[in-house]
Amino acid sequence: MKVNDPKKQAILDQLKGGLIVSCQTQKDEPIYTPDMTVKMAECAKWAGAVGLRINSPEQIRQVKEANLGLPIIGLYKVWHDDTYVFITPTMKEVDAIVEAGADIIALDCTSERTHEGTQAWDLIKEVRKKYPDHLIFADCSTIEEANRAIENGAEIVAPTLYGYTQATQHIEGADYRMIGQLCREVGDRAAVIMEGHLYTPEDAIKCMFLGCHSVVVGSAITRPHYVAKRFVDALSGYQDDWRKVEKAHHTNELK
Repeated sequence: MKVNDPKKQAILDQLKGGLIVSCQTQKDEPIYTPDMTVKMAECAKWAGAVGLRINSPEQIRQVKEANLGLPIIGLYKVWHDDTYVFITPTMKEVDAIVEAGADIIALDCTSERTHEGTQAWDLIKEVRKKYPDHLIFADCSTIEEANRAIENGAEIVAPTLYGYTQATQHIEGADYRMIGQLCREVGDRAAVIMEGHLYTPEDAIKCMFLGCHSVVVGSAITRPHYVAKRFVDALSGYQDDWRKVEKAHHTNELK
């Protein structure tokens, strides 16, 4: 997939075929320190990652100031009790991450209703108009949503929210058949980046084989408490589902 803007194309070319590391931490996590996200990003850079995914203006700004030379996919998680939409839900959050230095704007592009009563995927049109020079990274949960995101102006689509919406919340693992179909259906119109439910290098390789532009991995690399929780869950005979813990934190316990 090619775009007309040389700067955007340069970023897409840099990301192609590589690992993007999601470097995120919340203040209630055991790994949190004020500089933890920067340390995560430095580790990703050292390992050879081609990009970073960072949450919140504060952490985006910190990583930007570290001058690591990697494109930053910026997002801003904001939770409300009456909606499943929490990833960069309004233009206010978009403005904040752009001001902080995000190179790529990530936002919820599902069909879910927002706290403001709109459909999440409608925000893309406004973002595309206000920030024409930025790439838009559409966090989706279905192929239909990915198609709508592309129609509304997104250059990148990912099944990030597969398993985190009302319609898909029963899903626990990566659906490689769906990923393959997504790549076939939209790969000539947008870069398909796999994000979510990847825990091993072999998982990532499967996605690249199916046609993904690149992959994003977060918890399996940067969240050691979740890695430990997966081991404990298995050793206890799957009595304590680690995914419930991860999902509750991911969605601020809405589900």
